[in-house]
Amino acid sequence: MSAWARKYRGATVEDLDPPIALSTKPTELISYALMNAYERDYSHLTVISEDTRALLGYLNISRLKEMLKSGTVRETDHVEKAMQKFQRSGKVYKVITMDTPLEELETFFTEGVDGSGPQDFAVVTDGNRRFVLGVATKGDLEEFVKRRPA
Repeated sequence: MSAWARKYRGATVEDLDPPIALSTKPTELISYALMNAYERDYSHLTVISEDTRALLGYLNISRLKEMLKSGTVRETDHVEKAMQKFQRSGKVYKVITMDTPLEELETFFTEGVDGSGPQDFAVVTDGNRRFVLGVATKGDLEEFVKRRPA
């Protein structure tokens, strides 16, 4: 357990007060998604189905900026060209809810699921994974530790 874990003292994801997830659709223009991310200072946007609102994947804004710079995508392309898709079959996902202890969230960020490797962010859902409630980042966890009294 890390030095941070001692500072969590029973805190959960809800204590991070994660911002409400900002979702975009695969058919929206990259320029529109980028503008929304900049306006809210978000590092990740979730991508949802237009019909079912199912979570399809995400946009990592840093990665998107690199893709734009290299010419891999243009601002006039649709989000689906730049999004990172979630693999539905054969992949185990960790359910992160508002009740998830911060120790578990830290482990998810450092080790992933079943040792799959470090993760940049977590999609926070309800327990049944029907609704995206927010996005938590490793930076959110670090800020929580910094501002929490010793």
